[in-house]
Amino acid sequence: MAFFASKTLRAFLLRRTNHWRSPFLLPASRTILHRHLHQDGLIHPSAIVHPDAVIGQNVSIGPFCTVSGTSQIGNNCQLQTGSHIIGRTKLGHSCVLLTGAIIGANISGETNLGDNNIIGNYAVIGAKCQDLKYKDGDECFLQIGNNNDIREYCSIHRSSNSNDITVIGDNNLIMGSCHIAHDCQIGNNNIFANTTLLAGHVIVGDYAHTAGGVAVHQFCQIGSYCFIGGGSNISQDVPKYMMVSGERAELRGLNLEGLKRNDFSPVEVRKMRKAYRKIFMAKDVTKGNFEDRLSQVEQEEELSECEFVISMIKSIRDSFEQGRRGICKFGNWSSS
Repeated sequence: MAFFASKTLRAFLLRRTNHWRSPFLLPASRTILHRHLHQDGLIHPSAIVHPDAVIGQNVSIGPFCTVSGTSQIGNNCQLQTGSHIIGRTKLGHSCVLLTGAIIGANISGETNLGDNNIIGNYAVIGAKCQDLKYKDGDECFLQIGNNNDIREYCSIHRSSNSNDITVIGDNNLIMGSCHIAHDCQIGNNNIFANTTLLAGHVIVGDYAHTAGGVAVHQFCQIGSYCFIGGGSNISQDVPKYMMVSGERAELRGLNLEGLKRNDFSPVEVRKMRKAYRKIFMAKDVTKGNFEDRLSQVEQEEELSECEFVISMIKSIRDSFEQGRRGICKFGNWSSS
C-alpha cells in the first residue's frame, strides 16, 4: 500500500541519517531515496494516498498530494505538488494536475474526467454547487470529456441535484479564472477567455468563443460558432453563427472570422449573410413581423437549400419557446 510504504521508507531513512531532512534540500542522488515506485510510477513519501485508491500504471504523485480511497486514477497521470483528489472521483489516462489543483469533493455523487485533460494551478473542479436548492445527500455529478485545457484558478461545479449533470465536452480551452456553474452543458472545441462566467444551467454549443470578462445569465443558450465580445453581459440567447457584444449584448452580425477559420465555404457564408440581412436588417420592418421574415427566408429556394441557414433559423425559433429568454436584441429589428 502506498501510504504504508511511505512510512516504511521514512523509517529506513531515519535510521540511516538519524534525522529527517526535507527532500528539497538533499542532492539528487539522495532525494531519490525519499520516493518509491508504484507500478512503474513515483509516489512521493509526503503524499497521502489512501490504500483503497485505484491507481494505474506509471502514475506520478508529487509532494503533499492527497488521494481519496474512493478515487480512480488512470495510467500515465501526473499529480504535481499539493494537488488533491477528493471523494468519488475518476481520472482518465494521461491527465495532469498542476500545483494546487483540487478535483472532487466530499459530497454524494461523482466527478469524472476523461483522458488527456490538464487542470491548471489552483483550479477547483467538481466542487459542491452554489445553489440554495441543493440538499445534503443529493447525488450530484460532473462529467468532463477528453483533451480539455482548464487553466489556473478555474472553478467548475457539480450539478445541483440527482436528476441533472454538469457536462464539459472535448477539446475545450477554458482560460484562467473562468467559472462554470452547476448544471451547465458545454459542447466541444470551445474557447472561453479569462474570467468568462457561466451561471447555472447555461448551454453552450460547439466552437463558440468568448472574449475576456463575459458574464452569461442562468438558463441562457450560446449557439455553436458564436463569438461574444469582451466584457459583454448575456441575458438572452445567442443564436448560432452570430457575434454579440455590449454591456447588454446586442447582435452585431455573423461571426465571419469564426466561420472562415472553421472552413465554411464562401458560398455558404454568402447565403448565411443574405439570410441574416433579410431577418435582422429588413429595409421596411413595418411589413410583416419577425416570424414573417423567418418564413420568407425558409421559402426562398436559394437559402432553404443551405443547411446552415436552416440551422440558424431553428436556433432563433427555439429561443422563443415557452420558458426561454428570446435572443439578444438587434438595434434595427422589432420582435412584434
